[in-house]
Amino acid sequence: MLAVLALVGGIAADVITDVWWYDSVGFRGVFVKEIAVKAGLFIGAGLLTGAAVAISLVAAYRTRPLYIPMTQAQQVLEQYRQAIEPLRRLAVWSIPIILGVLAGSGAMGAWRTLLLWMNREPFGIPDPQFGMDVGFFVFTLPWLRFVVSFITVVLVLAFVAGAFTHYVYGGLQLPGRGPTTRAAYVHLGILGALIALTRAASYWLDRYTLATQKGSLLTGITYTDDNAVLPTKAILAVAALMCAAFFLAAIWSRSWRLPLTGVALLVVTAVVAGGAYPALIQSLRVKPSEKSLEAPYLERNITATRTAFGLDRVKRIQNPAPEATEDKDVLRTAANDIPGVRIIDPNVVAPTFRQLEGQRDYYAFPDTLDVDRYTINDQTRDAVVAVREINLDGLPDNQRNWLNDHTVYTHGYGFYAAYGNQRTAEGDPVFFEGGGRTSLGEYEPRIYFGELSPTYSIVGAPEGDSPREFDYPAGGDGDVAVNNTYEGAGGVEVGSLVRRLAYAVKYREANFLLSDAVNSESRILDHRTPTERVERVAPWLRLDGNVYPAVVEGRIQWIVDGFTTSASYPNSRLIELADATSDAVTQRSSVVTVGAGQVNYVRNAVKATVDAHDGSVKLYGWDTKDPMLKAWSKAFPGSVRPLSEISGDLMSHIRYPQDLVKVQRELLNEYHVTNPGDFYSNSDKWRVPRDPAQTAQDQPVVFQSIAMPGEDEAAFSITTPFVPASNNEAGREILRGLLAVDADAGSEAGKPAEDYGSLRLLEYGSATPAGPGQVLNQIQNSPVRSQNAAEQLSLAQYITNNSGGGKTLTFGNLLTFPLEGRMFYVQPIYVQAAAGSGSFPQNKITVAVYGTTVAWGDTLEQAVSGLFGQGDGSETPTTPTDPGTGTPTPPDTGQPTGSAAAQLTAALAEMQAAYTAGQEALKSGDFTAYDQAQKRLDAALKKAAALAPQLNPDGAGATPSPSPSPTG
Repeated sequence: MLAVLALVGGIAADVITDVWWYDSVGFRGVFVKEIAVKAGLFIGAGLLTGAAVAISLVAAYRTRPLYIPMTQAQQVLEQYRQAIEPLRRLAVWSIPIILGVLAGSGAMGAWRTLLLWMNREPFGIPDPQFGMDVGFFVFTLPWLRFVVSFITVVLVLAFVAGAFTHYVYGGLQLPGRGPTTRAAYVHLGILGALIALTRAASYWLDRYTLATQKGSLLTGITYTDDNAVLPTKAILAVAALMCAAFFLAAIWSRSWRLPLTGVALLVVTAVVAGGAYPALIQSLRVKPSEKSLEAPYLERNITATRTAFGLDRVKRIQNPAPEATEDKDVLRTAANDIPGVRIIDPNVVAPTFRQLEGQRDYYAFPDTLDVDRYTINDQTRDAVVAVREINLDGLPDNQRNWLNDHTVYTHGYGFYAAYGNQRTAEGDPVFFEGGGRTSLGEYEPRIYFGELSPTYSIVGAPEGDSPREFDYPAGGDGDVAVNNTYEGAGGVEVGSLVRRLAYAVKYREANFLLSDAVNSESRILDHRTPTERVERVAPWLRLDGNVYPAVVEGRIQWIVDGFTTSASYPNSRLIELADATSDAVTQRSSVVTVGAGQVNYVRNAVKATVDAHDGSVKLYGWDTKDPMLKAWSKAFPGSVRPLSEISGDLMSHIRYPQDLVKVQRELLNEYHVTNPGDFYSNSDKWRVPRDPAQTAQDQPVVFQSIAMPGEDEAAFSITTPFVPASNNEAGREILRGLLAVDADAGSEAGKPAEDYGSLRLLEYGSATPAGPGQVLNQIQNSPVRSQNAAEQLSLAQYITNNSGGGKTLTFGNLLTFPLEGRMFYVQPIYVQAAAGSGSFPQNKITVAVYGTTVAWGDTLEQAVSGLFGQGDGSETPTTPTDPGTGTPTPPDTGQPTGSAAAQLTAALAEMQAAYTAGQEALKSGDFTAYDQAQKRLDAALKKAAALAPQLNPDGAGATPSPSPSPTG
């Protein structure tokens, strides 16, 4: 009894606290509607199943024969009857109840299917095979299939229950063992006929389901489906109808011969007509001429896939042929015109933010930061942003207790933003917001709802009470911390005894009732991550795996992208979201997640916001033409706000979703080809290149400002490159395409920018530039000297020296830009101590690659100068400044500078490095590398020989030895 009370009490506490939570965010209607639909399905399915089984059991028992000829078989059954009789009444009630509960529980999962069917909307696009609106396949067909399947299960259960009862009580006899009663024929004949009718309906619906069936070649109807499977499904439906008639005929014929014959013929027809015949057509007719026969069906698949995933908006751009003779002045100007090349990688610098701005171990930044745009001094700048959240794991063990965890350390503090294209002289980000910097005006800095927030916190206190919540570390002597009392409207009031009791049961925590920290003004903040909050108020949405914070109208808002999806769009390719959205970032991040399930239709239907201070959730309809959004808006009226309510400030921070780009690039690997014959040949299949820093995973998508050929201005975009698909890791990695999606929604209230979401696909013809893998190879093996004259190592040596010996070298995001017909790559490189709690990555150098030319330096300006020269001073920037101090940096000519002695010292270092590299190449048998090392050694010897007379004009002095000795 106590266990039952505990179970009931737990369920009641969960339900009532959920009601209070939904009330607190203004979405009670969503919760009530979802619960009501689930309850309706549970009750309806449970009653139908239980009633069908109970009626079948009772009917079979009441129509049992009064006299049963006693045979040997009946003597055995009599023993069973005697054993069953004491439990018969219990079984008549318990079996239907158990089966009803199981059936009702299973039916609850169809609540989304039911609501979509009830609120269905037309797509306005006809299916090419059946001429029916796509909405039938998306909204109606899934519900019909559920209903038919469920009714079939119910009828089978009733049939089994009736047959068993008739057999045990002598109404149903096996052939040759006695007569079967008429009641049994009527009972089982009707049930058998109904089962056969549901099979006929299932076969007929299977015809439409073929349009969403995934095959080895395509998703949708193929030649074999059209010419073999579709006719056989119709034949099987007719055969099932005949089988139903045979079951009814058994009532008058008093024989099971016709029904058994009908079932046998149906099985044979299903095997021969439904399996063997299509297989023969596929093998003998299709395979020899598959390319031509499948062409119209491939065309359907290409058209449907491109429409369902928004690929029909792709604007194809052919890369212009580069000039035969490069004009470095033009190239330098074009490179300098790229706005804000982002050298700060949000996937790398999280430890840097933590070390520089964390202040205390109980503060944390997410392991992956975000990219946004802010207007600073009337100029829009790309920025790397994050919020500083509370981290309970950072507290010492002796400070971990219920009071500290849930009433003191309740929130984070501060929004931090750094310029994406600047670094200090040490290689750290240049912050313009957070830690006392105020470039964004006044806003509420406290983070009560975030990605790293504790499970729940108790906040609030009566007026006049001393604040108990830790706010931020104090700056004055003797003060440890500044405390705060929550004054927001977020969370649920827990001042009353009933509410405290409910939460004590929910969280299994007696302190809700015992602690004085829970008072009359207390509020509980739970379900605190932005993703969870949006999922709860919009359970019909799939969410982007990366949410990001923004300062909007004096508040920190989390922006969450929501998608409507379906796996029932006819003829569109079915893909696994987990595969499509996984990349190098998701594999190592705890806050960026991957999707789940199969989809063949997706729309970015909703933009959602979650207030970091009060947790309020707002859903804004974004893709207002989406039929699925219209259906869900009808199902949950008032839950989705109109697009017109998006403010200009919020609009300026909306960006194109990362997961949508990942899905689209996954499909563009094949669906950039629109000709069915070429698609079938698969001769131009692409793939996403591997990430240079994590070669087992795909390269992540990158936010950057970029201009495609023919575009006058760069646009804030999300980009991803493509290389040829290969069956092995040694495949040639040249660039085949570059996708840039305009991610800037503008700043006009209620109206996205006209170009937002436009997909520009830059394609390469015969002149194919190096892909990311080749560029990385060029960088790692480059003998080029730095544009910083004080750096004596070549790029390859620098990478080698900083990849061991107590250091860790990390390649940042490889940025790709089209530039005068070729590709301009920028690769920031980070170095950090390999061990030690205080180590963090710093952007020590930046590499630039154009064609086959590599240059590098401490800054991007130095690298660009190494590629294209300094110019005549007419370009911008003419004099780079140190982002950390604003002090002008002397122009870098790309050649070593300093006294003759310093230059000779540098030449000797080059000789030593070249000699060492040559010896290592000999040991490994790499004669190509050895030859390159000897060439570098020879060049260094000549340089030293030329410098020697400047140091000793009389010629007296040692000449550098041609074989320098190793120094260690």
